Amino acid sequence: MRIAILGASGRVGRLLIDQALERGHEVVALVRTPGRVTVPASRQVDIRQADVFSPRTFPDLDDVDVAVSAIGIGKDDGPGALVAGARLLAAAPIRTVWLGALGSGPSERAGGLIYQAVMRMAVGAELTEKAEADQVALAAGATVFHAPDLKDGPLSPGRRLVRLPDLRRPLLPPRISRATVAALMLDEAEAGNHGGEIVVPLS
Repeated sequence: MRIAILGASGRVGRLLIDQALERGHEVVALVRTPGRVTVPASRQVDIRQADVFSPRTFPDLDDVDVAVSAIGIGKDDGPGALVAGARLLAAAPIRTVWLGALGSGPSERAGGLIYQAVMRMAVGAELTEKAEADQVALAAGATVFHAPDLKDGPLSPGRRLVRLPDLRRPLLPPRISRATVAALMLDEAEAGNHGGEIVVPLS
């Protein structure tokens, strides 16, 4: 399978590259600054410059089977990056797995009261943009991941996905490792079981 990874230079994006290669997939890394993606010479990665704010120069994805987005809102991005990225992938004739955040839009209260309070303090105004980008992706048939707070750590052997309507609200703020989220996103990229749905990754 040939997988395009948007936001490939980020912390989740780098894990997606490594894990996709380990699974034997071909990888197309979509990044605004190609020099920020470094891979060993022994590993083949097609690195393409991709600025979500420049639709006219955004790479053609006709040679890709599925796109996985780990794009976030960086310090230099300013508002609109998530929505712009979601619109570009929605316009492409390609199945998409999109990384969002638990606590935004339809999952506003799904992480519990403590978690939601933390999200409002830590993310604040970005929650609105995240929700808008998610809706663009969902309308195009993407699988949207509403991931809890991300942490460093190993891949969880008990990883699983839960559809948002089936999620039981936790008492304590949920957390999950970036490696586990990357693995679950690749599982979904391979299987395509939840198109047009919001799912929550759990460990």
